[in-house]
Amino acid sequence: MGVTLPQSSELSADGFLLSGCRCCGNPKLEEVLSLGNLPLANALLRAEQLSDPEPRFPLDLVLCPDCSLLQITATVPPEMLFQDYPYFSSFSDTMLSHARQLAEHLTSSLGLTAESLVIEAASNDGYLLQFFKSIGIPVLGIEPATNISRVAEAKGIQTINKFFDNRLAAELRQQGKLADLFVANNVLAHVAHLHEFVEGVRLLLKPRGTAVFEAAYARETIDHCEFDQIYHEHLCYYSLTALARLFELHGLRVADAEMIDMHGGSLRTFVQAQDHASPSKRVSALLEAERAWGIRDRQAYADFAAQVAAKRESLLALLRDLKTAGKRIAGYGAPAKGAILLNTFGIGSDLIDYVVDRSTHKQGLYMPGCHLPIFAPERLLADHPDYALMLAWNVKDEILEQQQAYRQAGGRFIIPAPTVEII
Repeated sequence: MGVTLPQSSELSADGFLLSGCRCCGNPKLEEVLSLGNLPLANALLRAEQLSDPEPRFPLDLVLCPDCSLLQITATVPPEMLFQDYPYFSSFSDTMLSHARQLAEHLTSSLGLTAESLVIEAASNDGYLLQFFKSIGIPVLGIEPATNISRVAEAKGIQTINKFFDNRLAAELRQQGKLADLFVANNVLAHVAHLHEFVEGVRLLLKPRGTAVFEAAYARETIDHCEFDQIYHEHLCYYSLTALARLFELHGLRVADAEMIDMHGGSLRTFVQAQDHASPSKRVSALLEAERAWGIRDRQAYADFAAQVAAKRESLLALLRDLKTAGKRIAGYGAPAKGAILLNTFGIGSDLIDYVVDRSTHKQGLYMPGCHLPIFAPERLLADHPDYALMLAWNVKDEILEQQQAYRQAGGRFIIPAPTVEII
């Protein structure tokens, strides 16, 4: 299918700045929020790198009033973002539980068998595909990060170490690898060339196959002031209105959609070929709710920047008051959203002593920009800071459960989102 790609101007040798919407090409994009020039949120540093200059890129959020797609203007070369990626999904109990439940639900609802094929783009370390494989359903992962794809292969998950697009899809189609189920969870936000990706999905789906997408929901991001979901890897922020437009350009249709609790509020869509899809009542209800909210209306986004500024003042005031009172503060979690919050608000070693994270792949490294060291969570009990700023607030319940001993010993958590509170 022929779709006109948006024009772009140069950002760096391989990246670019938008001059048109990533979906529809509209050149008249409206600014929603500017976070300034920030380091890459997942570019954790080794000790010997701390004195080196860090690349910084503009982080500006804009709205396309024609198709409602929220997007950032800068596209950083993907090789800088994903070649040696520090995020392993299996280190989150919440993510594993979510994956297990999703695999069980899809296996049952779609009638998947040993004759089926499940393909996942951005399959990470096999966190989801392992649950299909364990019950005899053939799987194929596609993962661009070399270090993570090796972990998946070690688990016995066949994984192609490439970026997914229409060219790779055409190769797989020629090999007869067509999907009964294609999964793309939390990946569409990362895709610079949307049409190449979605066209690839169309090519790989069997005539009655289903593609499942999960993405952070744009309305939740705006309504709950989840500005730290905005970083250079997340190029787009989706509403159902925007997704429906994108899929329709490639002969696909949203058959069903539902809200889920992942990542501060996400949207899950079930997509099929247009000639086989019959949209559910949930689809029309969500589209109508977005229309009433004003999904294409600049006014719906007008207060976002002011809310971010207000949150900055309230959180900084709290941290400064605690430090003035002689309290010690650590950070819990070293996710990308944590790096965005710390660097956007100017929180460094004057307020936070260090950060802890469960991932052994992050321990011993340093947060980008603010250069806070990252330790194992056991340091909280050994060192016992008075407070821990929860940077991975999207898995709050999991962290509170894991850190009962710290809390019972008097430690307290500062939750920055959706509102600032102490637990």
